[in-house]
Amino acid sequence: MLPSSTPPLLVLSNGHGEDLIAARVLTALRQQEHDALMEGMALVGLGDGLALVPGFRPIGPRQQLPSGGFGNQSFTGLLQDLRAGLGDLILAQWRSIRQWRNAHPHGVVLAVGDLLPLALAWGSGRPYGFIGTPKSDWTWFTNWGTTPVADAYHRCKGSEWDPWEWWLMGRGRCRLVVVRDGLTARGLRRQGVNALAPGNPMVDGSGVEPPLPASLRRQRRLLVLPGSRLPECLINLERLLAALPRPLAAVVLLATGPQLDPRTLATVVTGQGFAPCSSPADVGCRLTWRRDNLLLLWGPGCFEAWLPWAELGLATAGTATEQLVGRGVPALSLPGPGPQFTPAFARRQSRLLGGAVVPCLSTRQFRQELGRLLADPQYGRVLGRRGQRRMGPPGGSEAIARLVRQRLLLPHGTINPAAPSSWPSPGKAHMR
Repeated sequence: MLPSSTPPLLVLSNGHGEDLIAARVLTALRQQEHDALMEGMALVGLGDGLALVPGFRPIGPRQQLPSGGFGNQSFTGLLQDLRAGLGDLILAQWRSIRQWRNAHPHGVVLAVGDLLPLALAWGSGRPYGFIGTPKSDWTWFTNWGTTPVADAYHRCKGSEWDPWEWWLMGRGRCRLVVVRDGLTARGLRRQGVNALAPGNPMVDGSGVEPPLPASLRRQRRLLVLPGSRLPECLINLERLLAALPRPLAAVVLLATGPQLDPRTLATVVTGQGFAPCSSPADVGCRLTWRRDNLLLLWGPGCFEAWLPWAELGLATAGTATEQLVGRGVPALSLPGPGPQFTPAFARRQSRLLGGAVVPCLSTRQFRQELGRLLADPQYGRVLGRRGQRRMGPPGGSEAIARLVRQRLLLPHGTINPAAPSSWPSPGKAHMR
């Protein structure tokens, strides 16, 4: 257990995936007997994932923006966010951080995400750590030339992170920088940032995997991940269901968050020719539909339980797709109008994951790739292994939690000088 003088911890998280990563690290901290005050602010969205951490207290204003936090990917999305009050939201969050600092003069800050939480952590005036989740040098290092201007820019820098981000990571009050893979850590170290890559919390699971139900054992099993942001996830789902060929005999496991309204979902599903039917007795799901030989099961909150059952993913999601391929399951994506899952996002995701996700730019290509993956299991295993290598092994949550304890939470800012040597060299990790 940490000493009673352990400083309070403020967590700043910048999106749905970042909430998940922060929650896993904070939960690992609790399991390592850290019982001091932990509070946090979801800078994007409502921060539902953070609320699951034992003893965690949310602070500050929260708001669901039209772009779902992806206003930086399109000018239209940015304008929509500004009209919805983005500027006022950031100012209110900044005031909350300053109030927290005044109330906890010995507190420390942990930023999870990208530039915004990093800048706010620096502006707090308190010691801070940073878990950089969205950027990886694999996105420009792999298949260089797909986006030649952006790739050349990153190649000139030697890192996907930008100079102003290096500056924030290199300040004396920044006591910890963790990134998602060794290639990215090596690029940052070349810029003078002491970055570490101890593991990726996204591949850490609950450790309890339910057995495959008997009713599904002889069925082809497709896990559909339409995303978490409304209304985009419904648009994505409609396009994915429309792209499924006839005839196709399979069980389609539709895993979503709890935010979907059942009546709205039913309208989308029945609009694609599915009709309500009875559910298998041994599968936990809320609603079931059938179209010819396709059985569609909807399970809000069932992603973790259904993940081990999947043979193939059909995905227009960010974090959930990475979790899927981190388990060795290949996926197909079908990008749409956005604001998140656009063709550019899909290509970037595929490059990041070594091609474990195949982006399809038309229904025809989607059906061709689906047929190939269902007919050639070896091809799917090759793609799945690529994704596993890019995502890395499990255990990142516990490793990062230990670093947070050593670098941020020991009294008087004590840093364990032996800590970096206890991890594999980031320059050599995941270089396959």
